[in-house]
Amino acid sequence: MTFSADSIKLTNEEKELHDISKVPYASIPALKVGKLAVNKEVSDKAKRKGYGSFMLDMARAFAFGMNEMGIACRFITVDADIEYEPNTPRFYEKNGFIENLSNKRKNAKHTISMRKDIFESE
Repeated sequence: MTFSADSIKLTNEEKELHDISKVPYASIPALKVGKLAVNKEVSDKAKRKGYGSFMLDMARAFAFGMNEMGIACRFITVDADIEYEPNTPRFYEKNGFIENLSNKRKNAKHTISMRKDIFESE
């Protein structure tokens, strides 16, 4: 798993969903999670054991730590890869992620942009 600085643009409806409609900025700071995967040699044994969900919990804790250090972060973002595994978005949905409506790219045929508000209760 890797982390990168990110930001996302939200529609007014998406901002209302997260109770940030009064935030005057076009982009909201986020932590991008990349390369979240399990080694192929152990992937069959690791499926449904909760390792991926645990790693996302670690990312959320890291994002909270960023805020405590004064680095703004409201969301965790991912680009769910649907080329290799079409059910990838379901995994993220089970972990509280929703699709970014305003980040849909016409040429992004292999990924779906998703986000999780780190301040929403589980």
